[in-house]
Amino acid sequence: MLLASWSVLAFAPSVLAQDAPLPPISVGAGVRTSFTHSDFDEDDSTDKFALDSARLYVNGSVTSKIKFMFNTEYYGADNKIGILDAVARLEYSPGFNIWVGRFLPPSDRANLYGPYYANHWGVFTDGVQDGYPFIFQGRDNGAMYWGQFDKVKVSIGAFDGESATGDDTLLGAARAQVDFWDSEDGYYLNGTYYGDKNLLAIGGAAQWQGSEKAAYSVDFLLERKVGMGGAYTVEAEWARYDGLGGYNSRYGVDDGGYILGAYLFPQLVGDGRFQILAKYAHARFSDGLSTLDVDFDQKTTEVNLNYIIKQFNARVMTFYKDTHYDAVQQNFWQVGVGLQFQM
Repeated sequence: MLLASWSVLAFAPSVLAQDAPLPPISVGAGVRTSFTHSDFDEDDSTDKFALDSARLYVNGSVTSKIKFMFNTEYYGADNKIGILDAVARLEYSPGFNIWVGRFLPPSDRANLYGPYYANHWGVFTDGVQDGYPFIFQGRDNGAMYWGQFDKVKVSIGAFDGESATGDDTLLGAARAQVDFWDSEDGYYLNGTYYGDKNLLAIGGAAQWQGSEKAAYSVDFLLERKVGMGGAYTVEAEWARYDGLGGYNSRYGVDDGGYILGAYLFPQLVGDGRFQILAKYAHARFSDGLSTLDVDFDQKTTEVNLNYIIKQFNARVMTFYKDTHYDAVQQNFWQVGVGLQFQM
């Protein structure tokens, strides 16, 4: 009888640990839609209403240490729905996390915040931001370790090369980041925190495939709170895609940089706050596939006047973007308004 009682007591803690209540499964959604007027040097101007993106988010826990993330994306450019993320997350501690499946690999800050958590509207159009190779919307299939050690965050992983680049050699990826002021918790990042944090962050990333293909970048984010709810932000990046990734498949090298500045006014106007933002980027394309593919530069200027209602969950973003090439492609400018909502 005594032995039986001891056995029940010894087994009870593991049973209780497995049966402990887990956080509920979370389900969310997001949408980005816009109206854009485009004016070209050589072609007729266009006016377009677009459903740029629509997403469904599902997150849940198998145990307190094993979690699952599944997200889908409707991408307006091809009018299709694809699997955005499907990740088994083994998260044992802040310093030891293993992710397996499809997700954003170690790369630049811009890839790790994506369009929904960027500070500006016209992401991934400047020839610089997130030119790393991918399967779908910046994602790759693979496995990764990442860890956070107070204000230092590191990640390294291996990813399927054939589906991302057509080369079956494994793709390696790594990133390191230091937050000198407030820390940014978790793996994914933001382009701004809308005054919730004081940030001074520097990150570096690299990807490689074999001995001859590489891409690397350095990114910077500074943000300071101003008054009651305001903030100013400076973001910058330099990147080089050398035989790996890049914005134009006919060129072996794509390199350049950008700088972005923004100011979120602290005064409430109705339900939100106004923000002004400007960005300038310069990208260079070289090492063309043939003599007809001459080197050229791209210069992109963007200006936003945004109305921030509930940070990334509700914002209205008016934009002007001018894209200028010194060869190969025609110049154009755009003006429009974009809406983003999430729940």
